[in-house]
Amino acid sequence: MGPLKGIKIIEFAGIGPCPMAAMLLADLGATVLRIDRPEPPSLGIERPLRFNLLLRNRKAIALDLKSAAARDLVLRLIEGADALLEGFRPGVMERLGLGPDSCLARNPRLVYGRMTGWGQTGPLAQVAGHDLNYIGLTGVLHAMGREGQPPTPPLNLVGDFGGGALYLALGVLAAIIEAARSGQGQVVDAAIVDGTASLATSLFGLHAAGLWNDKRGHNMLDSGAYFYDVYECADGKWISVAPLERKFHDKLLELMGLDRESLGRQADRDGWPLARSILADAFRKKTQAQWCELLGTTDVCVAPVLSLDQAAEHPHMREREVLIEVAGVMQPAPAPRFSRTAPGKPTPPEAASASTMEAALTGWLSPDEQTQWRSELAQASVAGHMP
Repeated sequence: MGPLKGIKIIEFAGIGPCPMAAMLLADLGATVLRIDRPEPPSLGIERPLRFNLLLRNRKAIALDLKSAAARDLVLRLIEGADALLEGFRPGVMERLGLGPDSCLARNPRLVYGRMTGWGQTGPLAQVAGHDLNYIGLTGVLHAMGREGQPPTPPLNLVGDFGGGALYLALGVLAAIIEAARSGQGQVVDAAIVDGTASLATSLFGLHAAGLWNDKRGHNMLDSGAYFYDVYECADGKWISVAPLERKFHDKLLELMGLDRESLGRQADRDGWPLARSILADAFRKKTQAQWCELLGTTDVCVAPVLSLDQAAEHPHMREREVLIEVAGVMQPAPAPRFSRTAPGKPTPPEAASASTMEAALTGWLSPDEQTQWRSELAQASVAGHMP
């Protein structure tokens, strides 16, 4: 089920963008086999497995990649894979004997997807970092925040998941399509700094044209404009207001009973502070629900600011089933949607264990090969624990 049915991918377990990319591909029907460590590292965000939603829709096996038998098994699995995903620092996979040269020698059509923050090359390639550091370097974090306030971290949606996971998934799919034509695989170097900068392409264009300055809260899309911001309602809840186009802007003022002339010209930046205060006073006179009833289904570009719990209950979100329940856990449905090859409902995250190994390797190895490899791994484990 899903447009990627028949595509087989090996994923090396990690955190953040790499498992997100694997989830996206698995959601769309790819068969993804996760290679876990025997004892996953502590990340400070431990929770029951069923809540680790980035691990949904795929099976896993646990391997000690320092073992020659485990490495040999991975290379055998790679022979039948279309792609590989890994998110280690540059050089780690090579030291394990599983770098691109070794893997492409076993499968010349393999797409080797690499996810890092800084990239495979450059002065910072070997330096530790996280989402906030990567987007800080691109100029994007500097642009986020209100006037007079520090840059505001946008969760880890812009770097890890936007500039990282989405670009890794896009790059891997592009390379798989090319490999189908050429018969040759290649390495996809997906770096969060690269993807985040790419996401900001239009921003760089506006800046180059002199239409965006480096002062936070002074631009059209960064809370500088009164017609692109959030406003507090009478009940303390918030509403998002974004009528960028003049016809939507003027319609909003009409429905709110405000005099357009008193706000001045929409494009007059000098008048924005006064217009903001007028809108702020007006929005405080009704509750969020009252504003939504008045404005919510009109072309004025207004919507309530909802919590995660509230989002699941909104009629639009419910009707489209944007959020669905899987094994008792509310979570986003696979996206985007397909008219003919619709993905199935996600399966819950699964742990890697000896009891699940047979199911995980089904479709990758024959029953006889599975028996052989289990025996070799067991022998290697015993040997590894001998004094």
